[in-house]
Amino acid sequence: MSLTTKRNAVLKSLVVGVLVYLGAMVMPQPAQAEYADVVINNYADAAGMRPAVFPHWFHRIRFRCKVCHADLGFKFKAGGNKITMAKIIEGKFCGACHNGEVAWSVENCAMCHSGVPGTPTHFHGSTVQRLIAPAYKPLGGSKAKAAAKKTADKKKK
Repeated sequence: MSLTTKRNAVLKSLVVGVLVYLGAMVMPQPAQAEYADVVINNYADAAGMRPAVFPHWFHRIRFRCKVCHADLGFKFKAGGNKITMAKIIEGKFCGACHNGEVAWSVENCAMCHSGVPGTPTHFHGSTVQRLIAPAYKPLGGSKAKAAAKKTADKKKK
């Protein structure tokens, strides 16, 4: 091969490489949310409502952790607080901001209560969750009965 042919081949390879790199940078990437969503179903099913879905990631990009976890008293555990609609209406927990002034108020039920009925309280879709434990899968049949019995036995102790 002549020097000109080799140079053209190298130049073509370089151009193709740059185009592939730029194409990869422009392509939409799947969203990653380290802080995920929290499904809250401490009382919703019993009240005939869908579980609330709290978009933790959405709030986290706007506020520091201390705003909710120190100033408003949220515990660092999904389901760790006894959040009721009465407390929210009184301005506690979510009601500190979701009062119609800072954010929408409680009249828009479906904005929060959008979870699948029967889904237990847990983190949903967290990157950390995928590293630590498998994604949530509901128990079925005899496994569910065994798990319920095991939970009841733990509570007795």
